[in-house]
Amino acid sequence: MAEDHKGLERVTFSRGYGVCIMGIDGTWRRDCMLNAISESDAILTVEGSIQGLNLKEFFLLLSSTGLAYRRCELVRVNGAEIDVQFLQGKNKKKGSGAASPQEALMGN
Repeated sequence: MAEDHKGLERVTFSRGYGVCIMGIDGTWRRDCMLNAISESDAILTVEGSIQGLNLKEFFLLLSSTGLAYRRCELVRVNGAEIDVQFLQGKNKKKGSGAASPQEALMGN
């Protein structure tokens, strides 16, 4: 994944950061540890099984209240670790919608 986005800064967490992934329709949810994140992608360790989950499109919830989130799609699975890429909404204007991952984690 790093090769695809050369020049983009990725923040790596030595102990991880507690987040959740949730189905677009809200029918499933899994706790995860956020290992690394950039403007366009993230690396997560999922707690529990992902077997049978629709990971074509889902939400990465960066806050417990759900106010900071990103719409994602699965890129790669390696055991419990998954790589995801963030999807851009149609006609999305810069500055609208959810906070950037770095802003959400820093409380800005």
